[in-house]
Amino acid sequence: MSSPAKPVRKTNRSSRGVRGLVPSMGHYESALERDMMELIRFDRRVGSFTAQPLTISYSSIDGKACSYTPDGLITFVDQSIGGAPILYEIKYREDFRGNWRVLMPKFRAAKKYCAEVGWRFHVYTENEVRTPYLANTKFLWPFIGRSVDLAICSILLDSVLRLGMATPEILLREALALKYDTGRVIPVLWHLIAVGRIGCDLQEKLTLSSRVWSAEEIHLE
Repeated sequence: MSSPAKPVRKTNRSSRGVRGLVPSMGHYESALERDMMELIRFDRRVGSFTAQPLTISYSSIDGKACSYTPDGLITFVDQSIGGAPILYEIKYREDFRGNWRVLMPKFRAAKKYCAEVGWRFHVYTENEVRTPYLANTKFLWPFIGRSVDLAICSILLDSVLRLGMATPEILLREALALKYDTGRVIPVLWHLIAVGRIGCDLQEKLTLSSRVWSAEEIHLE
């Protein structure tokens, strides 16, 4: 994923008292924004991300000039897989319910803008963000850039390919049978799942009993 562009709006003090920085992503103004950034960062389909990417001008019902700056813009490496870019807003459901009269004109303006440029506009709440998938991405992220033992990688990849369908526990036993200790094998196993070389349904809680399979491309001569 390419480096994020600078936001058009300066990060303000959060009304919920939570501010910070997600490395390689940008600043957030709520814990929910942080969680959304972590989901985007983990998604291998994403080509670029920009926080607060642009300001949309629109007129209120009474003709007053207004403006709206969405929270983020996501573009994808391959639109045939990820789809058109997504301009989005992240809001707690409580905030949305309490301010819907103010928010709806902004969202209508954003939808109109996206229709004109070929993008999509989405509003995300904690219902869409705080799922087992988020917990899995938070757990797996530290393993993505970790240096791993290539011999153990080969053992785990060969085992899951041979078995067709397995679990982390089964793959662990396969490696332990070859005299590798648990402390060396487990980080490699999580790394292979994190980078997508071993497949797993990350919409479900990841455990040693989760179903896993080979996600490697097989090239026939």
